[in-house]
Amino acid sequence: MRGQRLLNVVVAAIALVLALPVMVVVALLVKLSSRGPIFYTQLRVGVDRRQGRPGGNWRRKVDYGGRLFKIYKFRTMYVPETSDPDQTWAQPNDPRVTPVGRFLRAYRLDELPQLWNVLKGDMNIVGPRPEQPAIFMELREQIHGYTLRQRVLPGITGWAQINQQYDRCIDDVRRKLEYDLEYAARQSALEDLKIMLRTVPVIVFRKGAL
Repeated sequence: MRGQRLLNVVVAAIALVLALPVMVVVALLVKLSSRGPIFYTQLRVGVDRRQGRPGGNWRRKVDYGGRLFKIYKFRTMYVPETSDPDQTWAQPNDPRVTPVGRFLRAYRLDELPQLWNVLKGDMNIVGPRPEQPAIFMELREQIHGYTLRQRVLPGITGWAQINQQYDRCIDDVRRKLEYDLEYAARQSALEDLKIMLRTVPVIVFRKGAL
């Protein structure tokens, strides 16, 4: 697995350097187009390094199913007048999304800051999409085997992401879980490279973008 992780880190480092001019332009557009911060952060559920060992997550009062980490994105939504603690899925034509944010989401430019998450060790370029804690805890109660996807580092792209659109209902999540577990069973540096290459046309042709 060291070769697989090395590939993800090297690709993330190169991509971050190459994308830096684009990120500067995006940051300016976000800042000038609507009120609020340039970056958006949110807690997500990461890898579960317990590997199924008994005893539960005894170090925490709440077992989130994996290590929590802060994900970084360019802000694509209007800042609400009041704080909204609810964790919800994004929807097609979401009215909370700014015009600039809609463009960024269409071409996945809002996800460029996640390259920093890869370098930090929170994520890989390739892996299951990290979920919000509250939503994750709901899904693991509704879908058998959902926690098995936490055996590998989450990713910016992945086998499920390139084969299916964003989750809109529980059945979408079940289908995506099948892809995630298929990836976890055959993960390798070569597999990650193939998925990275297949991600390019997904972004260019906006397949699955909100």
